[in-house]
Amino acid sequence: MSDGTPGRAPGRLGGVALVLGGALSVQFGSALAALLFPRTGVAGAVTLRLTLGALLMLVVCRPRLRGHGRGDWAAVVAFGLALAGMNSIFYQAIERIPLGPAVTLEVLGPLALSVVGARRVAAWCWAGLALAGVALLGQGGFDRLDPVGAALALAAGSMWAAYIVCSARVGARFPRADGLALALAVAALVTLPIGLVGAGGRLAHPAVLGLGAGLALLASVLPYSLELAALRRLPTATFAVLMSLGPAIAALAGWLVLGQALRPVEVLAIALVVAASVGAVRAAAPPPSTPGPPTPPVPPTVVSAAAAAPPARR
Repeated sequence: MSDGTPGRAPGRLGGVALVLGGALSVQFGSALAALLFPRTGVAGAVTLRLTLGALLMLVVCRPRLRGHGRGDWAAVVAFGLALAGMNSIFYQAIERIPLGPAVTLEVLGPLALSVVGARRVAAWCWAGLALAGVALLGQGGFDRLDPVGAALALAAGSMWAAYIVCSARVGARFPRADGLALALAVAALVTLPIGLVGAGGRLAHPAVLGLGAGLALLASVLPYSLELAALRRLPTATFAVLMSLGPAIAALAGWLVLGQALRPVEVLAIALVVAASVGAVRAAAPPPSTPGPPTPPVPPTVVSAAAAAPPARR
């Protein structure tokens, strides 16, 4: 008698492929953004990504504007501000330091959120391992990384944590990816004036628009869509573990696209932070059920906007 397990395995493998594809897309998109900086500046690159990404998402999702209360719109605005802040600060960071170390420092924000949510001794042990990785990352001196860039990456991490919290709230209030599309529109409106002042007419150059469209597709539309599809196939804990590979994928993208080679000690530091992120996610997961009255499941904290949304969002 079949229990359905064989049928679920291909779906889970497909979900893993979707998550890894989304992670590759967003990190290689960040590498593409670094190539845009000399043409548009950081503000111009952020504007292109968010504006073109918002237009694409609005066309695809066609969210309803009616039937939402003041609290719904407040959640969308907060989510949009978190998106704008996270992207703007992170792009300022990768202008100054390599992509791999930047994402390694940035992921400490979601990691801290996961540790606080877990409230277990094991989670704090994993946090200690992450701090050891960060200390190792600065072993050769954070001056090589540029202290300002490192600080900006940490600030982007705090915005990433806010982004996760806001995305969960928006996902509970809006169906499908409607809330995300509206939040991207808010983020685009916030960053557009800054980008126009900084880059001006350069944003309308055909080559720049082409790169910007590729950036919006790789860093926003494609990864969000792949993540949402993956969440239909994977438990959130598995999803979050896979998303914890972000720093390693970012280091690979920085090396392949931007020629940003890392020292062995930096590779080890990134590996420690990845391991700590995976461990913290597993520590945040609910314990195995034991015989007795059923209790409502508590999903673990995760490191992605798509993953943070509850099933209602899908």
